[in-house]
Amino acid sequence: MRIAVVSDTHNNLRNVARIVELLNAADVARVVHTGDITQAKTLEVLARLAAPLVGVYGNNDERDAIAPVAARHGMQLVEGSLSFAAAGRRIGVIHDPHHIDAALLEHDLILHGHNHRLVLERRGRTLLFNPGECAGMLDGHNAVGVVDLAKLEVELLRF
Repeated sequence: MRIAVVSDTHNNLRNVARIVELLNAADVARVVHTGDITQAKTLEVLARLAAPLVGVYGNNDERDAIAPVAARHGMQLVEGSLSFAAAGRRIGVIHDPHHIDAALLEHDLILHGHNHRLVLERRGRTLLFNPGECAGMLDGHNAVGVVDLAKLEVELLRF
């Protein structure tokens, strides 16, 4: 099973449209957004994804506007952290990596965002991943990730 990871899109609709194209072509089973969607109109573009979207709110998200749009499209967005199981792996999702605690480190994979920097590192048996820049703020550094849960390997899709 392959899941996609997107972070910090910050309402860059041109980049979000490109992300949708890339992830639909990647044939992923689920898309995880690690926060900072920013505005509800971004979710309207993400609604074109072939796979269901889950994720967490970031510090820049307009929750009152985003929540009803997410619900209308069947997207699951939560405050704080999200934990789920897929393909025999425990996956934790958080926006700010400073909030990674001992409970999250019990997961096989932790996905986060917030700092717009690529992170791919191990802490004990846990793989931490942030795809880095998705919003177009750092020209030429845009990427989303695809995680193969069977192998716990990450592929970066740069755009």
